[in-house]
Amino acid sequence: MRPRSIDEVVGQQHLLGPGSPLRRLASEGDLGRAGPASVILWGPPGTGKTTLATVLASSGGRRFTELSAVTAGVKDVRTVMETARTDRDLYGRQTVLFLDEIHRFTKAQQDALLPGVENRWVVLVAATTENPNFSVVTPLLSRSLLLTLQPLTADDVRGLVQRAVADPRGLAGEVRLDDDALEHLVRVADGDARRALTALEAAAGTALDGDGEAVVTLADAERALDRAAVRYDRAGDQHYDVASAFIKSMRGSDVDAALHYLARMIEAGEDPRFIARRIVIAASEDVGMADPSALQTAVAALHAVAQIGMPEARIVLAQAVVHNATAPKSNAAYNGINAAIADVRAGLGGSVPAHLRDAHYSGAKGIGHGAGYVYTHDVPAGVAEQQYAPDALVGKDYYLPTDRGFEAAVRERLTRLRKIIRGR
Repeated sequence: MRPRSIDEVVGQQHLLGPGSPLRRLASEGDLGRAGPASVILWGPPGTGKTTLATVLASSGGRRFTELSAVTAGVKDVRTVMETARTDRDLYGRQTVLFLDEIHRFTKAQQDALLPGVENRWVVLVAATTENPNFSVVTPLLSRSLLLTLQPLTADDVRGLVQRAVADPRGLAGEVRLDDDALEHLVRVADGDARRALTALEAAAGTALDGDGEAVVTLADAERALDRAAVRYDRAGDQHYDVASAFIKSMRGSDVDAALHYLARMIEAGEDPRFIARRIVIAASEDVGMADPSALQTAVAALHAVAQIGMPEARIVLAQAVVHNATAPKSNAAYNGINAAIADVRAGLGGSVPAHLRDAHYSGAKGIGHGAGYVYTHDVPAGVAEQQYAPDALVGKDYYLPTDRGFEAAVRERLTRLRKIIRGR
């Protein structure tokens, strides 16, 4: 069912419009200096990276060579380059080199591609599921056009499955697909065309083994593929994107979304200690003094996860997530320390007031250290009028509590404390 032409490609229409680089590469012969010599296709599995490379190779009488970064080395790359150079110079034939999983190539291996790409001995079509800005060397990236592939939409996958049922290259109409079975295949494929076709093939095999009309039912589809693929990479974009959405969902008090992203990380095999650390940070940064017990829960979860491990740790993590997400929110402490650090970096502050300096060593009192210091436990209220901040920062308020949750009471008390301390 792999498309034979650019017009049969499902999805990625943002890259395949009239006049687009991919369409020009697919429809013309040797572009010479008229267009991009090489492309890097970046996208999730099953979105058509290999398909597009094959279509490009079959256009304009090009020679197609494929390498996998898992098995190929520098020697293999150089052999391809020399052959491509000979084909171009002697026979006028252009070579398309499809390099799968280029992010697995070392810097030296990627550097070996540069002469061929620079001199256009080959049209490099490189595929990767990881962000090329982090995994591809800059010289190669600058000589290539980076194209981002998107997961297929539900309509794309639906059309693809229906085509495979009817097409002579697929099931040729030998089975009928129930609507419920079709929707199940579409849903669990999660935008992955390869996954959808693999599941369809397995479900059709079950239906064809039975008696009577071959009908793929929902039960057949569920047996073929009973759960959705989790799109997640523990060191790439998905790792950071899902973690970011997780934190922002807790901050936004959407407990359901936060639990979804927690489940997504757990199912993808994320380190539970990483998750727990993010919850601890969020408990201080986003909940803060609006509910001080959120930090206690988060720290307890961090220690519990380290002690008991998975799968039971998911329960502890879930409790901490629920506490964080449903708690009142305040970033006043977070803003306070950031503002204080900014002033320190700007050189504001000055000397520590003399009455607050260390007066325990010999001779300290002789130079005025500790003179006039008021020991707060000696005054009736336990709070005394006294300067604590350096002269340049007297009256500067870093901590600005909100009126949410427990912090509302803190705000009221802080107002009284500041009046006493500052003598107002």
